[in-house]
Amino acid sequence: MTADAIARAIIGFHQDDQGDWVVELACGHNQHVRHDPPWINRPWVTTPDGRKTRLGRSLACRLCATDAAAVTLDLQGKPS
Repeated sequence: MTADAIARAIIGFHQDDQGDWVVELACGHNQHVRHDPPWINRPWVTTPDGRKTRLGRSLACRLCATDAAAVTLDLQGKPS
């Protein structure tokens, strides 16, 4: 996780129109979680049991991090 990432709990999964898996995060955002070796290794996403083991674990929410950065800039009086 990067320094500006915001960890959110995984509360569910669904598949998009192309069949790729998407996590549902506690913050209300969704994020793709693909298993695409050798670039992305997430073999757990390919099975129901694997996905079940990730429920409740944290994942960096890129949208929350972006939203937080925008709020910080706005509070400092700079354009967001």
